[in-house]
Amino acid sequence: MSILAWTILFSLVGGVLSVIAASIILILPIKPRNRVLPHLVSFAIGSLLSAAFMALLPHALNHPAQVEAHKITITVLFGILGFFVLEKLVLWRHCHHDECEVHAPEQAHEQHNHKHAHAHQHKSAGSLVIIGDAVHNFVDGVLIAAAFLTDVELGIVTAIAVAAHEIPQEVGDFAILLHSGFSRAKAFLFNILASLTTVVGALITYFSLQSANEILPYVLAIAASSFIYVAVADLIPGLHQRTDLKSSLQQVILISLGVLSIYIAHSWLH
Repeated sequence: MSILAWTILFSLVGGVLSVIAASIILILPIKPRNRVLPHLVSFAIGSLLSAAFMALLPHALNHPAQVEAHKITITVLFGILGFFVLEKLVLWRHCHHDECEVHAPEQAHEQHNHKHAHAHQHKSAGSLVIIGDAVHNFVDGVLIAAAFLTDVELGIVTAIAVAAHEIPQEVGDFAILLHSGFSRAKAFLFNILASLTTVVGALITYFSLQSANEILPYVLAIAASSFIYVAVADLIPGLHQRTDLKSSLQQVILISLGVLSIYIAHSWLH
């Protein structure tokens, strides 16, 4: 299979299939859903950090373009700062404070019950989520394509990490859209459309960077900074809301499983 075919296939996995999986989870009764989501978040943290430090950064540092190591680390630093600025502009982050099921699943049901009474106050939040989701997915597509242009194995690992963190975040997006007055069908449709920007970003990157091999290490470094930032800034703070011993042990185990899954995938594909 060609690199382009691999790129399109796994862009769909990272985008559209994540939305479908999230919509299935959202159908679950509130109690089982609230139990599943924190576990998915923990797993996603491990997979994101593992993909960043065990796959993306090593490939960036050992790329045939032979970019100096300090240039790669500086790129990671500025990438993290850049994503912080995007979050400040409310374009990057999927989950917004207490309206997100990922960060505060126990509050989602109550908010959902009152969505019709307050829908007029939250329409702008729903529209903002769709825009932010499209931007985020476009960037994911860029990262997936850059990874595949470097190595098929790296592309697959990157797409797995993207899918792992997209599923719980897409559930959060659905919750906000429903709270904003969208019907389930309309929320699903808009999330699917936003997810297709993953493929758009991947195709643009594929044809833009196909002959620009010297840029790829920097794109991989930005991909690593994206994964690190999402894990540390967006996902880990939500876990600190549950501090009891049982939850903490579950979080450590599932984060470790996320790390292990990327390690196994990377080793097996290699």
